[in-house]
Amino acid sequence: MLRRTMAYLIFAAGVAGSAAAFAQTAPAAPDCAARATEKKLHGSALNSFMKKCERDAAAASCETAAIEKKLAGAAKASFTKKCVKDATAKPGAQ
Repeated sequence: MLRRTMAYLIFAAGVAGSAAAFAQTAPAAPDCAARATEKKLHGSALNSFMKKCERDAAAASCETAAIEKKLAGAAKASFTKKCVKDATAKPGAQ
């Protein structure tokens, strides 16, 4: 029982550390701004579009990272969720 608990803690720490490191290096979607300009979006439509576009780009990047790490099931879902959250968080927001 103790070994299993320790294994889970080590795994969780590794996933959390990896997600934070990946989120810091994940590129913002450079084409989101170009697509918004093409669509001539302004104001709240622009904000909504950019938020969704960046979230979708982060999700794709995080999904790729999860596959590279050979994660599956709940571990993959947890990693991807945290990775997307970290990648789309505003700097300084807690």
